[in-house]
Amino acid sequence: MPHKLNYINGQWTGSELAYMEVVNPFNGETIATVPKAGRREAEMAIDAAHQAFSSWSRLSAQERAGYLQRVANIMLENKEELARIMTLEMGKPLRESRGEVQYAASFLEWYAEEAKRIYGRTVPGRDASQRILVLKQPVGVVAAITPWNFPAAMVTRKLGPALAAGCTIIVKPAEQTPLTAIRLMEYCEQAGIPHGVVNLVTGDPAEIGDAFMSNPLVRKITFTGSTAVGKHLIRKSADQVKKVSMELGGHAPMIVFEDADVEKAVQGAISSKFRNAGQTCICMNRIYVHEKVYDRFVQAFAEAVSQLKVGDGLDEHTHVGPIIDRDGYEKIDRHVQDALEKGAKAVIGGRGHIVNERACFYQPTVLTNVNSDMLIMYEETFGPVAPIQTFQRDEEAIALANASPYGLAAYFYTESMKRGTKVMEALEYGIIGWNDALPSTAQAPFGGMKESGIGREGGSEGIEPYLETKYVSVGI
Repeated sequence: MPHKLNYINGQWTGSELAYMEVVNPFNGETIATVPKAGRREAEMAIDAAHQAFSSWSRLSAQERAGYLQRVANIMLENKEELARIMTLEMGKPLRESRGEVQYAASFLEWYAEEAKRIYGRTVPGRDASQRILVLKQPVGVVAAITPWNFPAAMVTRKLGPALAAGCTIIVKPAEQTPLTAIRLMEYCEQAGIPHGVVNLVTGDPAEIGDAFMSNPLVRKITFTGSTAVGKHLIRKSADQVKKVSMELGGHAPMIVFEDADVEKAVQGAISSKFRNAGQTCICMNRIYVHEKVYDRFVQAFAEAVSQLKVGDGLDEHTHVGPIIDRDGYEKIDRHVQDALEKGAKAVIGGRGHIVNERACFYQPTVLTNVNSDMLIMYEETFGPVAPIQTFQRDEEAIALANASPYGLAAYFYTESMKRGTKVMEALEYGIIGWNDALPSTAQAPFGGMKESGIGREGGSEGIEPYLETKYVSVGI
């Protein structure tokens, strides 16, 4: 069983520390151990990043871009290796892991180009003796806290713009999935990124997080995870007025209008809802179908769901892998049982399977006869369960979709340009999929409204949170 290490100031450290086990959620077996670092190690990483900042930020944009492109190339050359690591520690099907490697590398490629497009500007002065210059400069040391469900892409979506902007970074990956992030650090080392520019610490989230929030050398926090933790970090950030980017929880609605291509909508729902066993922040969580196409949709959707194979992510035929841990499993089952007790019907699924204390699965589930009083219709389930509710009027569907404190992603299916234009403008969500179930891409701004976050990742907007704006007034 390999023992992995932290990466601080270009050195692999932490062999003397207590360790944490990394578990394969398919069978509960320990596949590796990592250091249980704490405040001391986090402070070491912060100091290393601070020391490296002055030289890294002075490199030309082309030089920083070259490093990012080299890391992306190494990732793609080792796609199969990295995909297998992800599947082993997270459980997602290997085909999805391969896709994530490609997706993760695309952020490095995109921001390698955006590094060259950090533009300032000149502004007319108040009179002939004044010149005004506007500069864009890196914010400084960045602390990135990443989730377990996309252990490669959520690192590169932060690493790419941070390094492109001239910042240095410390990554704290999720306790469940540190191995992918560690391998990414190895790729950074192979690419020759200078010592201290990228750092990684695994361990106690409370201690490491407190070090990030209390150390004034950390000028920015970027976090992807639950809304509850995000709110805690926002409160802590106020003490030093740190910059924050937050990609938080979601509860994505999907609306199928009466003029929709039902077959396309069914395939979209399958690809979104059951990807990563439903453990994605933008997957369709609640489906609203017009009464005129409700029966057709439910029948076709249930038939498609019945064909999904549950099993080991390393099996090329698996569509739905294990649930990440027992807590995740119990939340899913609680939502399903609550719905069934309140009158919902399980057309497909409705139960799980516990292998042991560290390995469990949930059958792909379709629920009908649901209503807004059920937990599953207002809490994020994070599992392979699709509740379906009928509606009659467009305004009703939009109101149901917007009746949530979350505003990350929403989806709708219609063939009408007029209807679609009105709906996309009315939905209170940062990401909209119009006849598109997989809208995420490196060149588009990803993020949410309301309690789903602050800021955007991806696109030209994604580099702005890593930059300070400075203006210089020159008298001549």
